[in-house]
Amino acid sequence: MNNPTIWWLVAGALVALELTTGTFYLLMLALGAAAGAAAAHAGAGFTVQVVVAAAVGGLAVVVWNAYRQRQTEPSAASETAQHLDVGETVQVDAWDAQGLAQVKHRGANWTAVNTTPSTPSPGLHRIQTIQGNRLVLEKI
Repeated sequence: MNNPTIWWLVAGALVALELTTGTFYLLMLALGAAAGAAAAHAGAGFTVQVVVAAAVGGLAVVVWNAYRQRQTEPSAASETAQHLDVGETVQVDAWDAQGLAQVKHRGANWTAVNTTPSTPSPGLHRIQTIQGNRLVLEKI
């Protein structure tokens, strides 16, 4: 077997392994193996093939990791937009002196926080967001 064939088999094995793990980093290494195969097709020596494969695969992993870290910092707006309870209504019977209330939502008791600067009043409220285990409410 010649060098390009071995590089293509390594790239295919890395892609197959990535499909079973789902990490996406193995695809970057498969890209490096494909670059090694391209170097072998160009007639480069084995040492050059290994250096090209390592450089391309390593650089692809570094670039992907930097891209992923930048994309995984969720904003507060995106977190609340994904929560199914935002926009639902709850009935508040009474507020305490700290501006907190106990409400029942989806069969569970929740601590609710008022968003208005004035003294909160009992009645129907809409869930604006969820902060930890507290519902942030606005008066309807």
